[in-house]
Amino acid sequence: MAFKDIFKDNNTLNEKNIVGFASFAIMAVFAAADVVTGIMGKELVISDTIFNSFVFVTLGSFGIDGATKIFQKKVEE
Repeated sequence: MAFKDIFKDNNTLNEKNIVGFASFAIMAVFAAADVVTGIMGKELVISDTIFNSFVFVTLGSFGIDGATKIFQKKVEE
């Protein structure tokens, strides 16, 4: 599967999970960098607005995906 296939309407990937995981990965990198700089004795200044934005994107992506799985109509086979 090519990168451009992600943007097609009929693909097998869940875009909400991709966005949520990417946002979570960036938050994990922030956390690791904060720990490393703390060990080195320096303070890593991260804007609360930016970090909270990643938190909201992560929770929103996984929350919307979870809600669609719970409330979607079951197709009878």
